[in-house]
Amino acid sequence: MPSAHTSLPVIDLSQADDPAQRGDFLKQLHAAARDTGFLHLTGHGITDAETARVLELTRAFFALPEADRLAVSNLNSPHFRGYTRIGHELTGGASDWRDQLDVGAERPAPVVGPDDPPYLWLEGPNQWPQALPELRPVVLEWQSRLAAVAHRLLQELLTSIGAPSDFFDEAFADRPHLHTKLIRYPGSSPTGADQGVGAHKDYGFLTLLLQDSVGGLQVRQGDGFLDVPPMPGAFVVNLGELLEIATEGYLVATDHRVVSPPGAVERYSVPFFYNPRLDAVVETVPGEYLRSAPGVAHDASNPLHAEYGRNELKGWTRAHPAVARRWHPELVASGT
Repeated sequence: MPSAHTSLPVIDLSQADDPAQRGDFLKQLHAAARDTGFLHLTGHGITDAETARVLELTRAFFALPEADRLAVSNLNSPHFRGYTRIGHELTGGASDWRDQLDVGAERPAPVVGPDDPPYLWLEGPNQWPQALPELRPVVLEWQSRLAAVAHRLLQELLTSIGAPSDFFDEAFADRPHLHTKLIRYPGSSPTGADQGVGAHKDYGFLTLLLQDSVGGLQVRQGDGFLDVPPMPGAFVVNLGELLEIATEGYLVATDHRVVSPPGAVERYSVPFFYNPRLDAVVETVPGEYLRSAPGVAHDASNPLHAEYGRNELKGWTRAHPAVARRWHPELVASGT
């Protein structure tokens, strides 16, 4: 697909607290969420020092010897946590040319019985590299900080479409499903393919992306893709499939991808995914906006589930089939 250069709408979250600017802020947020499902978020309260530290430790993790990274391989985890080697994650059935460390909320391994929903396996302990002990507290604090930003943004988003701001508070109040990826794109694939990560929509509610200065993120527009150049101090925010379901298609979950950087250039990014507890069932958000809602577009190759855990597990088993085969062969056999 062709690509073009663009900039996303820029939304300053601090304007929500200013009575003189709040009305315009809500109009801008509404338009960005309805029209593209993507935006740059500023005024979020996360400091430059915090973002620099997370990126510094991300680079430090990928600079560890391969043996240290493989010691926390996600193949060791029935919870899909840990390190994924380059080319071992799939999007759209094709290998992504990146490696990553997946981290979730730090919780004990669940006891999952034969009659329990299998998505309960998505909770559990993380794997942390012994050679980089400072990574654990920084990433867990990062998750906590971004969860607060994401929740405030979700409330303002609901307000912007004329819905109750607290509509999803109960679904997120207890055991929200938090997820952070530390990602490296190690330059061009030897095959010449440029799929850093293939075109996809995120499974859940909101994603806040911290990216370095290299670039490569693209967002679908019509038949092509638009470049999203990095903006210092801003997070790239995008809406996931469950917000599209909850608003009957009024809010948009948009396909996006990453094109591998050229040659030996490396790109680092840290996406954070903000989602409700696994057993939360997403109900339609009330409001007059529904008069303009087109309904959810159904894709036979990507069935959507209102129960959040089912939607999330679908994505993990597709993206990490080797982990699924090792720990959950019954899910692979059932096509979950």
